[in-house]
Amino acid sequence: METKKDLRHRSRVISEGVNRVPNRSMLRAVGFTDEDFKKPMIGIASTWSEVTPCNVHIDNLARHSKEGAASSGGAPMIFNTITVSDGIAMGHEGMNYSLPSREIIADSIETVTNAERMDAVVAIGGCDKTTPGCVMSLARMNIPSIYVYGGTIQPGKLDGKDIDIVSSFEAVGQYQQGTIDEEQLHRVECNACPGAGACGGMYTANTMAAAVEALGMSIPGSSSTPAVNDYKETECRQAGEMVLNLLEKEIYPRDILTKEAFENAVTVVMALGGSTNALLHLTAIAHSAGVDFTVDDFESVRKRVPHLADLKPSGKYVMEDLYEIGGVPAVMKLLLEHNLLHGDCLTVTGKTLAENLESLPYLKEGQEIIRPLDNPIKASGPLVLLKGDLAPEGSVAKLSGQTITRFEGRAKVYNSEAEATKAIEENEIKEGDVLVIRHVGPKGGPGMPEMLSITSMIVGRGLGGKVALITDGRFSGGSHGFVIGHVAPEAHVGGPIAFLATGDLVTIDSETQEINIDVSKEEWEDRKSNWVKPALRYKTGALAKYARLVSSSARGAVTDWELD
Repeated sequence: METKKDLRHRSRVISEGVNRVPNRSMLRAVGFTDEDFKKPMIGIASTWSEVTPCNVHIDNLARHSKEGAASSGGAPMIFNTITVSDGIAMGHEGMNYSLPSREIIADSIETVTNAERMDAVVAIGGCDKTTPGCVMSLARMNIPSIYVYGGTIQPGKLDGKDIDIVSSFEAVGQYQQGTIDEEQLHRVECNACPGAGACGGMYTANTMAAAVEALGMSIPGSSSTPAVNDYKETECRQAGEMVLNLLEKEIYPRDILTKEAFENAVTVVMALGGSTNALLHLTAIAHSAGVDFTVDDFESVRKRVPHLADLKPSGKYVMEDLYEIGGVPAVMKLLLEHNLLHGDCLTVTGKTLAENLESLPYLKEGQEIIRPLDNPIKASGPLVLLKGDLAPEGSVAKLSGQTITRFEGRAKVYNSEAEATKAIEENEIKEGDVLVIRHVGPKGGPGMPEMLSITSMIVGRGLGGKVALITDGRFSGGSHGFVIGHVAPEAHVGGPIAFLATGDLVTIDSETQEINIDVSKEEWEDRKSNWVKPALRYKTGALAKYARLVSSSARGAVTDWELD
């Protein structure tokens, strides 16, 4: 009886006789031999690129995965997909392409893998959108797969202190405020990023790598091992070997990506104080896997998981520091011992999460990065779901590092990031203001751009925690302060944020988890009746297609929803 693992290979060679010749001739041209045609074809999906340090080393890692797959009886082939650098795209029109790049990555891996009828895949990512994009494609295709994270960057050093890319953004605000001079700004720029690897704090890249490890789709330790560590090459060879084992045992992504696995991922994100982008990306991966997991499920997990990690952007340490004390596996071992993880979830090792962690070390004694559960930074997770008048479908606030729980102020409303940037530069934004940036959602942006430049300017000018920021866009994992993003429905589709006006009183309460406005019903209805939906900003090209297809941020901003 033909098994599931045979179907793809047979679909390539089902034709008999001369009909098979063109297929085989083309593969011979790239190095296949007679023996290779008898082996499973293993795709090595590489996100290598020279446009960002996050991915500049991945070409070498992909070759190690290819070696591992070849040594274990596979016929491996490397193919590439795109990446963009969020840091370079930040603060201008390029950021509109960042979130859409996630869909392009997922679509391209799915397209190549299915067109070539590959039997299994190892995907290797680095920068923010590559991790969710890769895993979304693996979940969609549901063939034996492993994800490998390219690893975190080492911290930069300046005057004996650790700095990183967020230090550069905040230095711009300090320079504009006059607290540092141009020479110091240049010194920060030259020392923030010392080499290969993704941004070093608990920003989006490291957040999602940790989440995918907790999902069970990565080899234990993948998310916290630095990019320049020699083990990265070993890990990639192991992934190439292990994917053949998954193929043999017929273990598929959807066997691993269960609802309990997503709860594990959220648990780790909350304990580490991860990026708000986790809500977008994990709901999108769940959608690809056919798992009913929503932003409300995040909230149910958050309430029972404490925030333990003193990591940037709101804390002191970076991912390399966490690696030195045991890494993400040691954190997961701590969480499992306190019954905060589902230990029986299957992983890419072929073992359960609990079995994987059993032989791994505990956190180093005397370390100060991960708090004990009886003395957490916060008793519950820092990514708080807010609903109310302004966000009926939800919004998210990252409250790590924040002591205030309630903010009330008058709105200052801007219809673009550029308008808001100019207002900050001209000192229009004062302590106590609620800065609102709208029409930057998935459709309105389009692409839901990140507001790292804005939040960094606010912090750099000494207004961190003194000004609230609300947007239907999103934030970099490096953003911090009293910021609320992902407001849904977004302004472009007529969400309540579209009708907000400068001077309206806005109340944000993280304890009641509400975000409300004080406007009379008559005034509100009058604004709604006079509102005109704006035209999409782009008529052709990638952003036009994205804006027409993309869902609400509350549904992960996916482009393959309800397409029937």
